[in-house]
Amino acid sequence: MTAEPPSRNPRRPRTVRPTTASTDVVGNQLLGMLGEQLGQTLQRAADPVVGKRKVTRVSVEYGDEPSTVHDMAGPLGYSLASNWFTQRLAQLLIANEITRSQLCVFLYVAGGQKRNTGVAEYTQQEITEGLNKLIAADPNARKISRPTVNRAIRRLGEIGWVEQVGNGRTRLNVRLWFHGGSAFQHEVLADMEKDIPAGENKANRFPYQIGPELIHQHPEQLDLGLAIEQTETLARRRRRTG
Repeated sequence: MTAEPPSRNPRRPRTVRPTTASTDVVGNQLLGMLGEQLGQTLQRAADPVVGKRKVTRVSVEYGDEPSTVHDMAGPLGYSLASNWFTQRLAQLLIANEITRSQLCVFLYVAGGQKRNTGVAEYTQQEITEGLNKLIAADPNARKISRPTVNRAIRRLGEIGWVEQVGNGRTRLNVRLWFHGGSAFQHEVLADMEKDIPAGENKANRFPYQIGPELIHQHPEQLDLGLAIEQTETLARRRRRTG
């Protein structure tokens, strides 16, 4: 009599690893959606539905091209200016808190910064000649003088718009106006902060203290005919009122 073969234990179900096609379903979904947004046709490799979830949207954001530049008049490029400050310039001039000469000197120096430094390398004589350039040939024109430029720079330093950093070197308050990139501006600011004593509130020091305070006063009217214009206006008002 033949012996019966030994009984075998029942086989357990084997774990079947997912096929490459099934593991790539989500990836194929994303690629398909991306291809549609880019205007391309991509062959889906599998059913886009995974369980009960389905990818419905993929967003793509485009950054500005690095080669894109502004189209600015003239050969000097452009600077970045605080919008608050540009409006404040106009308000201060109307309020007679700054003179025309101070405004003109500041704008001329601000436009002459060396890129990424915040520094304009002009002597006071060069600033004077630069401001008078358009009227230099007119013997009867009222020009700005070097002493007026000197007074303007001194006042601009007092109100925290500029500072002298050497002979013929004027540094702008780069929080107001800067010619260059943001990384360089922060480097210049960090260098300025080295002059602030430890523990002192930097809000009271250059370049964070920005004046002048808007209090009613009458600054000197010495420059570029501004006093004459105001005198004539006052005379006309008096004639109208009798």
